[in-house]
Amino acid sequence: MSENKVLLEVKNLKKYFNTPKGLLHAVDDVNFSICEGKTLGVVGESGCGKSTTGRVILRLLEATDGEIIFEGENIRNYSRQQMIEMRQKMQIIFQDPFASLNPRMTVSEIIAEPLIIHKKCKSKAELDEKVRELMETVGLSERLINTYPHELDGGRRQRIGIARALALNPKFIVCDEPVSALDVSIQAQVLNLMKDLQEKYGLTYMFITHDLSVVKHFSDDIAVMYLGQLVEKAPSKALFKNPIHPYTKALLSAIPIASVDKKMERIKLQGEITSPINPEKGCRFAKRCVYAKDICRQEDPKLTEVGNGHFYACHLAKDTGFSDICVRDALNGVTNTENSRLIRDRS
Repeated sequence: MSENKVLLEVKNLKKYFNTPKGLLHAVDDVNFSICEGKTLGVVGESGCGKSTTGRVILRLLEATDGEIIFEGENIRNYSRQQMIEMRQKMQIIFQDPFASLNPRMTVSEIIAEPLIIHKKCKSKAELDEKVRELMETVGLSERLINTYPHELDGGRRQRIGIARALALNPKFIVCDEPVSALDVSIQAQVLNLMKDLQEKYGLTYMFITHDLSVVKHFSDDIAVMYLGQLVEKAPSKALFKNPIHPYTKALLSAIPIASVDKKMERIKLQGEITSPINPEKGCRFAKRCVYAKDICRQEDPKLTEVGNGHFYACHLAKDTGFSDICVRDALNGVTNTENSRLIRDRS
């Protein structure tokens, strides 16, 4: 498997919803790609369009416009029958493991359902054996085979969801906040399991989350979304070391630091949040940005590459020196704390 082979590419993806007040721009002109065997973390505030983007890619929701290119083909043109076949390659792990499992079905019936729908097993014995294999793969005891979801804790329920997603041997899985409803200790177990499965089967993940400390260690690349748009995308280490967009900086400053010697330097966002319904032209973060100028309110910023796969969408990154700092620090090894100090001095 080539490390640089692109499995999924999203071009100018849009998803609008009709509301009584107008057109809600849930996902607006989003572009990114994910290479085989890699993880793209998607972060942002609640309501920024992360989960909608994942569902649109899988065509659980139909896109308003744009292209979804999977293995070189635009699946937006696929018929219903073609999409049924495609479901074997693209799966999802939902956020709430209880709401996503049928309470009337046992563990074995839930895991077996995709195998039955796609007629993957020729006999009942083969089906039972495959279910047991999947349960073993995700760390579920065989004694739980006839239990119901309500009899299990959140961690085990999410393992059922993971087993169900793996049943058809997919290449790509959308992980829609798969650990946000779990206790911290259980979160670590599930994340370690997902990482092990990725290494074992060469899986490609789109990992949607609010937890920035998790996404740092789990993802190869990170995309930051704000009100339906992609504002920054970069390799994980590069984003945490040298964020460019003011919104990314504010998000990263909110991560707690486990040190009494290190002072937290929180960037507080003030101002009105732009409405996603019939949004005006210009940067959607402008009303909350301390650096905003007239151009920010008049023109939509475009994704610009600063180098090494680091993209940002900000009119003033060069004027404020954010992108210059990013390039220089990449060469000189300046830390993120020093970077923040430089930026405060400039402002």
